Amino acid sequence: MERQGPDRSLPLQSARGCPSGVGLQGLSRLTSWWTCQSGWITCWLPADARIGACQFHPSAPPLRRPWSWEVLRLGRLEEGPVPCTICGCRGHTAGRCWGGSSGSRGSRQGTLVSPQVSRHQAHSEPPVAHMFSPHSQHKALADSGAAGNFIDRAFSHSLGIPIVPVDMPFPVHALDSRPLRSGLIREATAPLGMVTQEGHKERISIFLIDSPAFPMVLGIPWLACHDPTISKQQRSLKGSSRKCSERCVAVSVGATTVESTDQGSTMHIPSEYADLALAFCKKGATQLPPRRGDCAINLLVDAALPRSHVYPLSQEETVAMETYVSESQGQGYIRPSTSPASSSLFFVKKKDGYLHPCIDYRGIYQITVRYSYPLPLTASAIKSMHGARFFTKLDLRSSYNLVRIREGDEWKTAFSTTLGHYEYLVMPYWLMNDPSVFQAFVDKIFRDLHWQGVVVYIDDILIYSTTRAQHVSLVRRVLGRLLEHDLYVKAEKSLFFQQSVSFLGYRFSTSGVEMESDRISAVSNWPTPTTIKDVQRFLGFAHYYRRSIRGFDQVVAPITSLLKGGPVRLQWSAEADRAFGHLRALFTSAPVLAHPDPSLAFIVEVDASEAGIGAMFSQRPGTPPKLRPSVFFSKKLSPAERNYDVGDRELLAVVKALKAWRHWLEGAKNTFLISTDHRNLEYIRAERRLNPRQARWAMFFTRFVFTLSYRPGFQNAKADAPSWMYDTEEWSMDRPLAWWHRWCGSWTRTSSGRYVQSPLPSSVQLGVCTFRLLSATV
Repeated sequence: MERQGPDRSLPLQSARGCPSGVGLQGLSRLTSWWTCQSGWITCWLPADARIGACQFHPSAPPLRRPWSWEVLRLGRLEEGPVPCTICGCRGHTAGRCWGGSSGSRGSRQGTLVSPQVSRHQAHSEPPVAHMFSPHSQHKALADSGAAGNFIDRAFSHSLGIPIVPVDMPFPVHALDSRPLRSGLIREATAPLGMVTQEGHKERISIFLIDSPAFPMVLGIPWLACHDPTISKQQRSLKGSSRKCSERCVAVSVGATTVESTDQGSTMHIPSEYADLALAFCKKGATQLPPRRGDCAINLLVDAALPRSHVYPLSQEETVAMETYVSESQGQGYIRPSTSPASSSLFFVKKKDGYLHPCIDYRGIYQITVRYSYPLPLTASAIKSMHGARFFTKLDLRSSYNLVRIREGDEWKTAFSTTLGHYEYLVMPYWLMNDPSVFQAFVDKIFRDLHWQGVVVYIDDILIYSTTRAQHVSLVRRVLGRLLEHDLYVKAEKSLFFQQSVSFLGYRFSTSGVEMESDRISAVSNWPTPTTIKDVQRFLGFAHYYRRSIRGFDQVVAPITSLLKGGPVRLQWSAEADRAFGHLRALFTSAPVLAHPDPSLAFIVEVDASEAGIGAMFSQRPGTPPKLRPSVFFSKKLSPAERNYDVGDRELLAVVKALKAWRHWLEGAKNTFLISTDHRNLEYIRAERRLNPRQARWAMFFTRFVFTLSYRPGFQNAKADAPSWMYDTEEWSMDRPLAWWHRWCGSWTRTSSGRYVQSPLPSSVQLGVCTFRLLSATV
């Protein structure tokens, strides 16, 4: 026989009077059996709980007095005074007595196991529920005779659950109308994340009492909200109402695998974290998050609002747009808007064919007040990780979308489609202050763990420890903290129990810290020159660092001697080869390469040739400030990239450099400078229609705050030389983009030494520039 939910005729009672009273052990003998139903309650109560795990809040907020007229009771008789002939309790007959059921060996409900209850046990105590935290298992009581939700004070303290005061203390009476001995209810838990039967989760606040017999009592507020199906035969809660299933997030508590939506494969997580598999749940990351650390969008005073038109879409893009709008509305991410501002929506096709939606927020970007928030310092990370032997790296899922837009600022995110005008309720991926806002949010969550075994850089979390036991404990704390704040991890992109890991541009391992190989590979892997042109490129690059290398002229002399007399062919010598190798080593040594200083502005110099791209990352430290490089970058272009026009190749160089140095540039304290020899790159931030490739890059650029600076090619040799190291063709007059032409561009040098734009035809310019530069090498 089953009974659906609590008795609806029971009035909710409330608080007055003076406490004294009985504990829950006495309550178990006083309250009627059939009103004291139980089920399998799996509560996730982390030891360092801060706030709840979900936006759903079934219970009254702890800061308010729950009811105001009658006495709040732990349990209550629902029937008449006739006692049961089996157990002797009042409120039910023998036919409804739990003691009348025969004992069972227990049965499994999904991933949760019901308790073994014998006939003798049924007479001595009520059916109980099992509840577990990440470290231990406990019992809970679901009581339809209790007018509130309660938790034992000692139990909550043992788990480190944060406590908040109620705004007005009130008494609680036992079913015999006597107040509890512990006195007035003065405290409640902060909202907790709790996983219950059938694996759904919720947020719940619970009042504190002294009840050593049961750690938790879930009363009428919880039962009325969930309306579970109660099985008398199995002594368990078998299911919940439709309302509950719609409002609670379903999870599998015992899951040990996570399905990857990106790769379509099953990603296993370590068994040490199997009970925290909810932290890897994809569905949880698609819910509308609660308000916490909302993203404010402050605009410049009297700035003109952007009013973009609707981009024409193909039939395939129209279907993708309709799907995106429908799904986003269903998730609560967007809503219809009447905003005076408008940005355009378009799609970028990924390599796998997926159409990725993008919003062109360049107009909003230009009038947004920047929010400067410091990112983690590399020097602090290096210092704190000394002696670490175990590393775990976690990648957060849908990170930016899990922060709400500040109430009242939603209209500023408005975008237009053929279906109408919409605005975001969550932080989209294309706003100026996204990185800073999210970094401030995660710093607040992990403030007590920061640099104490945990480093958080936006959506990347690195956990490090000296022993495996400490590491498991710390990772569990981090996963628990993420669950409390409705943050979820990509299992397919996370690394567990690693001996070395890349983070913030460095390689951290058990043996120490070293630079990432790609940080210096652009110079350390510079191929040995085979032509006169190769030597000239290398010397042009080396010239800029002669002040940082002691005895530079003596070191480079064997190479410069190869150019004496203007030889037609290169005669490479063993002495020159030794000097070349020595210079490569010096370029990547500490005296030359400076560690980035976040307090100084960064300078990124980029260049692209027909064969490759090159970039240099530098700053101006010291007094007086002198330019010093920190990182080099180069990459050979693929056959498809070689077909890009000049502007797109230059843009590609910027994109690759920003991706390589994202950990320094995204959210940088100061606006950084990008120096390029292609003046037309400035159009990327203008309001105009871009091709799909440029549009994708333009959206990527919104994550950074930088200034584009045009620099003629002859002044950009540091980035220019690495970009041409992959070029294997000799120079000829038939190549309009030959290296010497790029070096001088359309500029000539006057007798006073100044460079001015030349009115000469390009063919004449090329000859003049080549003659002058070749003459200078003789």
